[in-house]
Amino acid sequence: MSSAVDRMFRIIDPRVAWAGWPALAKQLRQASFCAALAAVAASPAWAANAPAVGATIKSDRIEVGYRDAAKLTEFDRSAGDRDDWVDALSKYTLTQAERVLPAGQKLSITITDVQRAGRYEPGRRPAAADIRIVRESTPPRIDLSFRIESAQGAVLKEGERQLRDSNFMNRARHRGETLGYEKNLIDDWLRKDVRAAKR
Repeated sequence: MSSAVDRMFRIIDPRVAWAGWPALAKQLRQASFCAALAAVAASPAWAANAPAVGATIKSDRIEVGYRDAAKLTEFDRSAGDRDDWVDALSKYTLTQAERVLPAGQKLSITITDVQRAGRYEPGRRPAAADIRIVRESTPPRIDLSFRIESAQGAVLKEGERQLRDSNFMNRARHRGETLGYEKNLIDDWLRKDVRAAKR
């Protein structure tokens, strides 16, 4: 690649000896590399093998997934950052569940719907268009189903839950964090249903 670029510039003007050429050549090589990576990422083969948004994640004892991430209430409301929050929420749920699930038990969680706290409000100034406005009237909501099994496969607990918190704006934990309000919902539910599961 380097020699090809060198030859190209010699053909353009072989009489010119430019002191800044080595730095430019390096930038051209870097740009070519980045362009190649972008082409690979955009290729059908790459897209086919890339993990889907909201793909199920697993550990030895826990499985967390979405029934249909594309149909979540929140999915169409936050198109710009959906890849980030959808997967971040499931990863957080798995990590926290690992901490509270009693030894020897297995847990499967299916998130069926999510409505994050706040809204992107249309009609605001362009500089504020991507700012999420959180009000008491826009609380977080998470619907899920779960199943807890013993090491022998016996069902210890299962059900569907609608996670809500009307006092969400007064909670100190996770304040200021991305998905902070939703994390509180998950934490509360794990303490209530998972940590307390009978053996």
